[in-house]
Amino acid sequence: MDHSTRPGAETKPGRPDETLRVLIDTAALHRRVEQLAAQLDRDYAGEKPVLVGLLKGSFVFLADVIRCLTIEYEIDFMSIAGYGNLTEHSGAVRLLKDLSVNISGRSVIIVEDIVDSGLTIDYIRRMLLARQPADLAIMALLNKQTRREVDVPIEYIGFEIEDTFVVGYGLDLAERYRGLDYIATVDIADG
Repeated sequence: MDHSTRPGAETKPGRPDETLRVLIDTAALHRRVEQLAAQLDRDYAGEKPVLVGLLKGSFVFLADVIRCLTIEYEIDFMSIAGYGNLTEHSGAVRLLKDLSVNISGRSVIIVEDIVDSGLTIDYIRRMLLARQPADLAIMALLNKQTRREVDVPIEYIGFEIEDTFVVGYGLDLAERYRGLDYIATVDIADG
């Protein structure tokens, strides 16, 4: 098994019919997380924003971001179902877990692992705006602009990526690969 996490390196941490290729290595992820946290520190200086992690994919990203923050913050989580099969969005979005804090009059930052079609994040954004936060921003680790079906503002973007299926750093394929400390593309062998 190749444990290298340089971009383009091939790894085989899982099933024999799945080949992973490193898209964003560990060092690049950590540098970008530090940059995003520094930007939040500047933008929310003197405030205590609520960071809303969308489960399950954003938990690693959110954990790394809050370890870099110097401002005060509060975290909460929401869980949404929106995928009909393993790799394609069904178009339907369903709330599985709602917030446990009142966000009325508060600064809110939605923390998402990946935005592709925009359907899920648009649903969450509209739902939270109806609760009258002071302001609402979106931070996404990965952005697939080429797949966008709904235009939604994303104030903080980690990386722009092409239309490819990715895993690692919280993102999964049938619950596999979330624990990788890099982002990889998945090639599934026919057979």
